[in-house]
Formats: sequence, C-alpha cells, structure tokens
Amino acid sequence: MLSGATTETAGAVGEGSVHRALVAEVARVRAATPGRPPRVLDVGGGSGAWAVPLARSGCAVTVVDNSPNALAALQRRAREAGVHDLITPVQGDVDALAEVVPPGGADLVLGHGLLEVVDDAAAAVSALAAATAPGGAVSVLVVGRYAAVLARTLSGRLAEARAVLTDPDGRFGADDALRRRLDAATLRGLLEQGGALRVEMLQGDGVLDGWIPGAVRDGGPAAARAVTELEDLAATASPLVEIATRLHALARRSA
Repeated sequence: MLSGATTETAGAVGEGSVHRALVAEVARVRAATPGRPPRVLDVGGGSGAWAVPLARSGCAVTVVDNSPNALAALQRRAREAGVHDLITPVQGDVDALAEVVPPGGADLVLGHGLLEVVDDAAAAVSALAAATAPGGAVSVLVVGRYAAVLARTLSGRLAEARAVLTDPDGRFGADDALRRRLDAATLRGLLEQGGALRVEMLQGDGVLDGWIPGAVRDGGPAAARAVTELEDLAATASPLVEIATRLHALARRSA
C-alpha cells in the first residue's frame, strides 16, 4: 500500500463537505458514548492531514501507515499541534490490518486515498469494516473516474482520456500511478458487496471547484462565498456527483 495520497488523490482538508460529514459523525459518537473520546482509525493516513484536525477536536486517533518517514512526520506535526497524546502511530498495512489494530475497535475508520492504490480493493474494504465497531462508520475518499476523463480531454490528452473511460479500472496504461478510479455506482457496490456495510452518504468532493476560472476565484470574499455555496449544492446533486474530482462515501457497519 502506498503511503499518503498521490498528486491526483490529494485534497486539502478544509471546511468542505467531507469535513462536515466527519464532524457530524464525531458528534454522533460523542452523543452515543459520552465520557470517552471518539476512537478514530486512519488507514494510510500518512503525515496526519486528517488525523491531526480530528485529534484537535478531541478524538483519539490511531494512524496506520507503512512508511516510517510518514509516521515520523505525523509525530512532529502532532507535537506542534499539541495533540501528541491523542495520536498513536502504527506501522502497518491494510493487507494485515487485523494484526496491528483490534477488530471492531474504532468508532470511525478512514480510508482516504486508499482504495485507488491497494492491490485488492474488496479485501481492503473488508479490513476497514472489520476494524469498525458495530454501528460505527467507514469514510472513504477516492478519485473519480469521469473527472479524470474530463481533465485529460481538456488538456488534449485524448488517448489517456479514452483509456480512463474504457478501461475496467479507469486506468490510462501501465505507467498509471493509480490501480483504479471509481464512479459512484462502482464505489457503492464495492462498499456494500460484503454485506457488513451500508452506504448512508455518497457525495462529490471538488465537483465544480476545479472548473471555476481563476479570475472568478480571486474575486474577493463575495466570490469565495459564491464558489463555496455552489460547490456545496453540487456535492450531492446526482448528475454532477459523477464529475467530482473525488468521491466521498460514509458507510455504516451493521449494529
């Protein structure tokens, strides 16, 4: 498993739809289990782009990654943020997740930028589900197939666009850094095929934001608000979700 996110999977952790979904899930856990911090497992979490903000909110976060360099960077980042005591780095891989974390031990499991790079996506989903407590949630963030097609078409890379559109895994060739790109139906099917998880939310992350001209984006606070409002509306608009740069799903493990 690759550590962290590739250039194509990378996305800023801001105040967007994915962030809000995680905040709502953490609030649900707090209400259901008062008196202890929500337990979060971040698989392939790298240097802590998601883990550190979650720890700042009071979560106890375990980050599993196979890169010692990424985990060292995570520890430095956690110390600088004052949340070192809330973050536990573990060197390991999703393929052997059960060997490094207890089954059913996490209220919320993150697999962001993970399913695109693992050898066996179905096995990875099963491992994420097994690590989730009954009634807990799995959050996955993956690269969208059709946004990749559009981006390559607009940049004139038509052979790659055709390959991503027609290849069963959404790849452009042997040199592709990703093992797969997903559309919404494929992502839902992958998460639900084992029966342990049921998708409660499937939304786009970066639906229209990347297509907005820079001159509009740099138009001041009012323009920034307009961009945010439009992106928020597009995140769950069914026809537009498919062209999102990334697809985000929140799936619940049966209680």
